Amino acid sequence: MSLTVKDLQKAQEQLPDYRMELVDGKIIIMSPSGYESDEVATQFSTLINVWVRPRKLGRVTGSSAGFVLPNSDTRAPDVSFVQAERLRKSPRSFAELAPDLMVEVKSPTDSLTKLREKIDEFLALGTRVGILIHPEQRWVEVRRSGQEPLTFHDGDVLTVPDLLPGWEVKVEDLWSPEFD
Repeated sequence: MSLTVKDLQKAQEQLPDYRMELVDGKIIIMSPSGYESDEVATQFSTLINVWVRPRKLGRVTGSSAGFVLPNSDTRAPDVSFVQAERLRKSPRSFAELAPDLMVEVKSPTDSLTKLREKIDEFLALGTRVGILIHPEQRWVEVRRSGQEPLTFHDGDVLTVPDLLPGWEVKVEDLWSPEFD
């Protein structure tokens, strides 16, 4: 039996403490991410949001915001950005579109293959840029449909000029700080 977005919403109401996605008609319960990976996702989200919001470029959300994709899957990236002209008002439930930018941050239990597959699925469904962040190995991979991925390391500056004109971040500024 193939489940629907309504089934996902009912399950989410019954189990509000669980993060879930609907993939190929099946509800998948997402495990909590590692502390470091969530801190990196929050930092990335913050760095984009402080650029986007005052310029009214669009909307930035975290891992709890779900998207009903054109293939009827409902997925939630760690960080997402949707341009203002595509989403004039925030929906109360899931956004029914693919975000322009989606970000996945690898936690200790994540498979790189599965994360890349998720990003590539988003790209195939209309997302323009997918970013994979690997905090443990300190690299960032930028993926676009039909192009070879670009990898950035400490010392590099990450930009996404077609979506976030003028925004840039040093890769080393994404990582969790170490306090003495």
